[in-house]
Amino acid sequence: MSVWSMMGWALLSLAQAVSAAGITDTEGESRAARRTPVVDVFEANRDAVVNISSTRIVSVRPGWSTLDDRPFSLFDAPFRRPRQLQATSLGSGFVMHPSGYIVTNAHVVARAAELKASFADGREFEARIVAADTEHDLAVLKIDAPGALPTIHLGHSDDLMVGETVVAIGNPFGFKHTVTSGVISAVGRNLEVDEGTTFRDLIQTDASINPGNSGGPLLNILGELIGINTAIRGDAENMAFAIPVDQLLNQLPEMLNIEHLRRVRLGLRVSGRDAAGVTEVSSGSPADEAGVKPRDIITAVDGAPLRRDIDFYFALLEKGPERPIRIDLLRDGKPKRVELTIREIPKPDGAELARRLFGLHVRELAPEQCRRLGLRPGAGLLVVGVERSSPAAEIGVAPGDVISSLGRYYVSTLDEIGELLQYAKRGDEVRIGGLRLERDELWRIEGTLRAR
Repeated sequence: MSVWSMMGWALLSLAQAVSAAGITDTEGESRAARRTPVVDVFEANRDAVVNISSTRIVSVRPGWSTLDDRPFSLFDAPFRRPRQLQATSLGSGFVMHPSGYIVTNAHVVARAAELKASFADGREFEARIVAADTEHDLAVLKIDAPGALPTIHLGHSDDLMVGETVVAIGNPFGFKHTVTSGVISAVGRNLEVDEGTTFRDLIQTDASINPGNSGGPLLNILGELIGINTAIRGDAENMAFAIPVDQLLNQLPEMLNIEHLRRVRLGLRVSGRDAAGVTEVSSGSPADEAGVKPRDIITAVDGAPLRRDIDFYFALLEKGPERPIRIDLLRDGKPKRVELTIREIPKPDGAELARRLFGLHVRELAPEQCRRLGLRPGAGLLVVGVERSSPAAEIGVAPGDVISSLGRYYVSTLDEIGELLQYAKRGDEVRIGGLRLERDELWRIEGTLRAR
């Protein structure tokens, strides 16, 4: 008998023995044996992660001030050379509230002319910027999707362990819904990413993260959000950094405060990771007049239940001024219901403030101008004139530029710019961001204005 025949008989005998012993290896059992916690984390969260893209990307160029590449750079820093691309993937994000509120990095949306958010199931929606905090590199977007959306489960970042396993989900280089894993390499890192800009108390990880992961979630092995991926070390491998989730939760109440986003008066602050507890009620405010008191626990807004403080701020974003809102609360453990009305406040003259403080003559962009420039509606304010020897002239602002941000906030209307500038005084410095169209290419430029 040949060697091959002997091997064949041996294999057949082994198979018969396995069968006789009742041992089977079905496909399901094989998959179960290969399943890891990373698989579970990815499958539980992929539907809440989005790819953020733009049909036109804005290049960064010298002008007003120069943005040079640095060893520590934002994820999209390698893409600073001029280019014109369609459907360009800018970064990642995740759904934080089922009504369509998405969290990402401020630097992801800063260069976008038109934003879209796409899900793993192929659905795509236009997205608009609700709020952005450039100091902490955080932004909140809103999409209008039918029905409730899946969300990321929030964790804590105050008990992280160096060496514990983490999972990142994102869209590196446009490859949608890529998952990588690694460990926490360090906590409490401070990074200077640009002149005057330092991100503090970051999480360092060796999980493989690349351009396009910006704004995506960093998760622990339980599938809980512990960070938002934000920066990489450009001259090293396996060094990436994420904003701790606790920092996000601390900033969101300020970012989503409707008294800042709109010209309205509410007079109510809440806080709490496990409940929406009232921490402050301003005297004479609508909340005060309705009878809300500190230490009340708000349980629902217009019938929609709240689990924590952030739910309260998201709920108010859906409410207009001068319309009654039903608030359910607990006071000393007893249920109570009140009604309050968000009060609209007369708006300051944004055009006059921009002219008086900086020598800037601006007006709102008309829809046809947005289409001509390839910008999303509400992308900024058009500069129509610059006074000679004014603060704006000194840094090189020119007619035709589009002012898109003041300080940490994006602006699209004269009312918004008026609200931001109403308390500015002589000598105050304001960081501005803008867009400039040259030779059919759209450039992003930044600078600092000093009020006169």
